[in-house]
Amino acid sequence: MFRDVYGHAVATLTRRFGDIGLAEDAVQDAFVIASDRWQRDGIPPNPHGWIVTTARRRGIDVVRRQVRGDKLERSAAQNGVVGSSAAENGPFDDATAEIEQQSLTDDRLALIFTCCHPSLRVEHQIALTLRLIGGLGVEEIAQAFLVSEAAMAKRLTRAKYKIAAASVPYRVPDGRELPQRIAAVLSVIYLIYNAAADAHEEQRALRLEAIRLARAVVELLPDQPEASGLLASSCSTMHECPPAVAMVRSSCSAIRTAADGLDPRSTRATTSSRCCIERDEPGPYQLQAAIQAVHCHAPTFETTDWPQIVGLYDHLYAISPTPVVAMNRAIAVMEADDPDAALELLGPLATQLDAYGPFHAALAMAFRRTDRIDDACRSYGRAAELARDDALRRHLLEQIEDLRQSP
Repeated sequence: MFRDVYGHAVATLTRRFGDIGLAEDAVQDAFVIASDRWQRDGIPPNPHGWIVTTARRRGIDVVRRQVRGDKLERSAAQNGVVGSSAAENGPFDDATAEIEQQSLTDDRLALIFTCCHPSLRVEHQIALTLRLIGGLGVEEIAQAFLVSEAAMAKRLTRAKYKIAAASVPYRVPDGRELPQRIAAVLSVIYLIYNAAADAHEEQRALRLEAIRLARAVVELLPDQPEASGLLASSCSTMHECPPAVAMVRSSCSAIRTAADGLDPRSTRATTSSRCCIERDEPGPYQLQAAIQAVHCHAPTFETTDWPQIVGLYDHLYAISPTPVVAMNRAIAVMEADDPDAALELLGPLATQLDAYGPFHAALAMAFRRTDRIDDACRSYGRAAELARDDALRRHLLEQIEDLRQSP
């Protein structure tokens, strides 16, 4: 219930009070009260409304205390008593205490854009999005990004201070700003999703959270093709290894689902991919969705249409010429039965991707297929050193043993 309601409630209360910190505290207080009353009286018919109403009342109490404090300070100052000056918050009465009838959709969207405002550093955008929209605890976020809880708490505090100090507007951007701002929102969700790749179990849970966030953005902005592309790509990858990991055949077969798409999430991914193709407005997330769709439609790994994937990566690299995209394209070229060409493509990426485990695993496969066994063993070893997942590390080390024992 907390996960489902928290982001909605914080968004509504932030609009009501114009203060993210106050909204978050009030919603947390409401859940503390609920944990007692619901256990005793049962869950109410409308738990979301119950939480929002209770949190609103708690917030009003805080503001009223602030108003009374301001009046006391002004009175003390007028009587010659030295005191600090506080901002005038204005009176609250029963009429102004009522929640305005505004779309909950607008509230959530405004909070998402606030969390991902360009004035914030990317790490702060990610932390705020997971905390305020996703409802994750500080400890959960810290574990996922391999930092201490204290460091993550400071990160969140700095982000909220930045929003207050810079007077970051709590609103949905207008038509001129929207394309650039939605790109920042999708980038944050994409970073959250990819933080889970080849990582600890706590981080893998972020994949489901990123998909939930992507689905929320699609629901809020159904006409944004790149949002649909990100959702489709994310859902597909939950069931089909991306090329960067697809070389580890045993891992692929372990997580692959049936090609007929019986799983609901895979079906959603295929549907979203088809919608992206029909729009004919290719962007990086839509192209990644198309690549994943090719993987999902292949009955087996061996029957994957690798030439088509190479062509899609050509388009993706033209839009997003990053080293990782170049690496994935090289892997697709290798799977299309040209390991020598793949080696030529991977070579120039060595400096940029030296600390990236999948790069060395890809290099090892290319060396292996061109019978450069010693080079393959060294690359497998480097990939194992960089792997954070025990199962993947064991698999890579097994490849070295297999090569050493081969005649």
